[in-house]
Amino acid sequence: MTLKINQLSETVNYIRDHYPKSIDFGIILGSGLGGVADSVQDGVILPFAEIPGWPVSTVKGHNGEMVLGSIQKKNVLIMNGRIHYYEGYSMQLVTYPIRVMQKMGIKNLIVTNAAGAVNPDFQPGDVMLITDHLNIMGMTGENPLRGSNLDEFGPRFPDMSQAYNRKMMETSRLIAKERDIVLKEGVYAGLSGPSFETPADLRFLRAIGADAVGMSTVPEVTVARHGDMDVLGLSGISNIANLDGTTVTTHEEVLAAGEVLAPKMEKIIVDLIGQSR
Repeated sequence: MTLKINQLSETVNYIRDHYPKSIDFGIILGSGLGGVADSVQDGVILPFAEIPGWPVSTVKGHNGEMVLGSIQKKNVLIMNGRIHYYEGYSMQLVTYPIRVMQKMGIKNLIVTNAAGAVNPDFQPGDVMLITDHLNIMGMTGENPLRGSNLDEFGPRFPDMSQAYNRKMMETSRLIAKERDIVLKEGVYAGLSGPSFETPADLRFLRAIGADAVGMSTVPEVTVARHGDMDVLGLSGISNIANLDGTTVTTHEEVLAAGEVLAPKMEKIIVDLIGQSR
């Protein structure tokens, strides 16, 4: 599928008709993490289904709405729920919201997800600062930048050596310390899903350097960096590393972990936005 620029403009115009202010941050909330949206003041809520061209989330734990408003006197666009490749959407549609943000002039992106532990030292309820990622989907051909390059957004061959902004990472570390939040750090592996990983999958991922694994984020970050957005990534660890096959992972477990994770992520995100210039 080729991105339709006219459709993109229609989407942007619809959002601006409902919220004409310039926006400082885009935020994507993962499974069970919708509580972060409660921090928004003077919010305007747009259901995904009512936004022209916008794909609709079909997964439990994703509210499927856009929240526009302010956090710490900065204007934000929050995706309360996201779209996944495993839902049957193309990579271009999965990352369509990022293109909309870029068309709107948004320069900063905070992306969150619920992730399974690969690192055996991680426990459910931990927050992991994503320092880098493994683009497993992209390595096998499903890269969202496949096809004709969109020159108005970025170069044909974008650099990904600093996919996650170092300044934003350092600020997050300081905030976590001040807030007495244990902040793990590591590499996120992005798989296509929807099946959870086998123990052999997890052992392989651990061997190649992954600390956490999930079914999102990497396509969004790839397109964000193509368009020169600064990105912060946070993973909420929802289940232990099942390296020996002795435990069973369920989506209900992921959602339950979100109740513990959301308050921690909210503190980091709100403070980060407040400290930005």
